Amino acid sequence: MLVTWRYRKRKSLIQWFDPRAWIIFYGCFLATTLFFWDVRFLLPLLVIALVVLFTSGIRWHEIRRAFLFIGGFVIVFAFLTFLTGRGGEEVYTVEHSLHKFVAPFTIFGWRPTLDITIERLFFALSQLVRVFSIAVMTILIPYSLNPSHYGITFRGLGLPDKIAYAMDLTMRFIPTFGRDFQLTMDAQRARGYELERISGGIFQQVRRLAPIIVPVTIHAIMGSEDIIDAMDLRAFGIGPRTWLEELKYQTKDRILIGAGVFLLILALTVVYFGYGGFWVPPALIP
Repeated sequence: MLVTWRYRKRKSLIQWFDPRAWIIFYGCFLATTLFFWDVRFLLPLLVIALVVLFTSGIRWHEIRRAFLFIGGFVIVFAFLTFLTGRGGEEVYTVEHSLHKFVAPFTIFGWRPTLDITIERLFFALSQLVRVFSIAVMTILIPYSLNPSHYGITFRGLGLPDKIAYAMDLTMRFIPTFGRDFQLTMDAQRARGYELERISGGIFQQVRRLAPIIVPVTIHAIMGSEDIIDAMDLRAFGIGPRTWLEELKYQTKDRILIGAGVFLLILALTVVYFGYGGFWVPPALIP
């Protein structure tokens, strides 16, 4: 049995619009964000993402794990970029040092140093704002899009029936896999298998997790075969597919699509005239 994300009907800005209109706006927002490295242009996009988040009606306990994982990953990634400067070489060529820390010890003849530059600092800040804006908009989609409208939404965007249904199954795979994994863990604990005491090297730990990994993998394969058989019995792919529900664009949906297209065209215009690239405040350059 396929399960879905923890969706519920809310009085939110996202669910006020047609899901197709929201997906189009999300695509335009994603493309617009990827065009810029200038933090002055990225901050308004972050504000848009935060407005959508705070008006989504989703409670903190529902998305806490996802936000802690992705937020922690983004912060750690930006911090490592700040320390190493990796990735910034494609954006800037000159660095202006603010301070240089030199360790009082050596490691095999190498003395650790940390050079803090203005360019590294603002590149890490731009990367943090950029990725976090995209992450916020992406996390809200599975919690705000009605699972029964997955296939209808992607089919309404012009995708063929097979691709639309494949996207539907993909959206349901992760929560279904998580449900099966939790059930298998509970079943093994009921049989006396102590997961908390798994120790040893990484290969030994993976080998001891076989009583969980193997049943979950086999169940996933068997479930996919059942879905394929059910689709074959219903002659899926022989002709155009019909859907139980029908989505219709309203005036508010067209306004949202127009806003997304305008945002994208505005970004293309700004980039065309040479703006939006990496930026450092001139007052901070010595």
